Amino acid sequence: MPTYEYECEKCGKFEVLQNITAKPLKQCSRCGSRVQRLIGAGSGVIFKGSGFYETDYKRKSFRQSGSSEKTSTDKKEEKAQKDSKREQKN
Repeated sequence: MPTYEYECEKCGKFEVLQNITAKPLKQCSRCGSRVQRLIGAGSGVIFKGSGFYETDYKRKSFRQSGSSEKTSTDKKEEKAQKDSKREQKN
């Protein structure tokens, strides 16, 4: 549920936790004066943890098999190894 910010004519600003489908308040719960819902900046997304990686959400079979797909880095390393073997033969 989002938190909405209101401003009372007498009490000042306050926040209320409301359902999205709830109608905006019209009266202050403390003094009964008229209130107006303010436009907020919204909440930012907060990512906690060590990070998010491409492999975090792959299938279990992908992780267990050791990945039959090769990354571009793997391909570059293989090419470098092949090139060095060719040079050694010559």
